[in-house]
Amino acid sequence: MSEPIRTLIADDEPLARRQLRSLLERDPQIALVGEAGSGAEARRAIRELKPELLLLDVRMPQGDGFSVLADLERPPYVIFATAHAEHAVHAFDVAAVDYLLKPFDDERFERSIQRAKDTICARRLMRMAQEIVSRDGASPVEVAGDSQRITVHDGKRVSWVGTDDIDWIEAADYYAQVHAHGHAHLVRESLQKLEERLGRKFMRVHRSALVNVARVQRLDRLEGGELVIVLQSGIRVPVSRARRASVMRELRVR
Repeated sequence: MSEPIRTLIADDEPLARRQLRSLLERDPQIALVGEAGSGAEARRAIRELKPELLLLDVRMPQGDGFSVLADLERPPYVIFATAHAEHAVHAFDVAAVDYLLKPFDDERFERSIQRAKDTICARRLMRMAQEIVSRDGASPVEVAGDSQRITVHDGKRVSWVGTDDIDWIEAADYYAQVHAHGHAHLVRESLQKLEERLGRKFMRVHRSALVNVARVQRLDRLEGGELVIVLQSGIRVPVSRARRASVMRELRVR
């Protein structure tokens, strides 16, 4: 990654901000550009500082975390860091990169930051590839039709990931991000098309996420009946309300 990721912390608790700041300062790929202690401060800081990544609490004065994102035309990537488990599905609805439940340990935090870095790096590479295509008139490589592997793009390099090696897949605008071996890979294919091609090995748990059924470790029930799928890698993927019945039915069958 060429340039550090411009990162903003938004949390109304000074101690929480200090903890996050201490963890972020260890990472040379992260550039902390500011902090905010309320929803109003967070909105102002996002517009002025233009961060790529936002670590955001849910409950804050002068507007909660979701209201901070509501009126932004181009919101940054978001990791919610909160003590309130009941908002996990809503966080996934706004395409959050991750949902950290306080208190969390350093290892869980580092996994979350790595996921954000992979996501942002993939987006940067896609923009670079689009610029090359636009400038040189090159044709992008199409996704292979083979249902046993998926073509992924890393700048000018094209490679393939076996479907059995994939943990889960998430939507990324008109593309998708494949998570395998601890890394995120960009795919020039929509989540809907991938779901149709991959078949019953993968299960739709949210409008923005597919999981590899063979990688499911357990199903956690949160407050209010919310469900979260925990993969063997430790990644937690919320299940939308609309998908609860079908997910439970699929897991029982399998």
